[in-house]
Amino acid sequence: MDLKPLITLLAIVNPLAIVPFFIHYTQGFSSEQRRRTIRTAALASFCVIAACALLGLQILEFFNISLQSFQVGGGMLLLISAMNMLNAQPAEAKPHTHELEEGAEKAAAGSSIAVVPLTIPLLTGPASMSTVVIYADRAQTFWQHAALVGYGVVIGLATALCFSLADPIARVLGKTGINVMTRLMGLILAALAVEVMADGLGKLFPILGAR
Repeated sequence: MDLKPLITLLAIVNPLAIVPFFIHYTQGFSSEQRRRTIRTAALASFCVIAACALLGLQILEFFNISLQSFQVGGGMLLLISAMNMLNAQPAEAKPHTHELEEGAEKAAAGSSIAVVPLTIPLLTGPASMSTVVIYADRAQTFWQHAALVGYGVVIGLATALCFSLADPIARVLGKTGINVMTRLMGLILAALAVEVMADGLGKLFPILGAR
């Protein structure tokens, strides 16, 4: 079984890096509200990945977008995400927007923030979605497609576990520990992004692969 898609997704989603956001957004929540938020975020993460695995290629075909172009664009998104992570930012974070403040306002108003912004875009944003679509194209059998959906289950469980243990994780790792983990995952992701872009460019411009 090829675990590269799972490793890539774990590097992008990186629930550990979102733990501080989860703690911030759920300040003042009751235990039941927190548990409901965790369940919703985990389920939403799985649904996004499963939908991209099962329907992503059909959506590309509908818009008449070649997979090679999508690979190059998706690889660029992965590289941007990696740059964010190497600067100790969440992969899908937008440093110059007000997502943090907006999430806090929603929490204060009693609205669910599990789907937006926790799941989309902080956990499963464009980089995650494009990665799943790229690997879905490489899947040749039913079981390979099923494995991609299964990886969505793993991502959902990892999200639920990290959020459930948010307070102990924050105490043990601290901000420095989370930053180190985020940078390490960013380095792995940068290498994977270059590989995805090189593959797409090689198919778009075969002369690049000529020796």
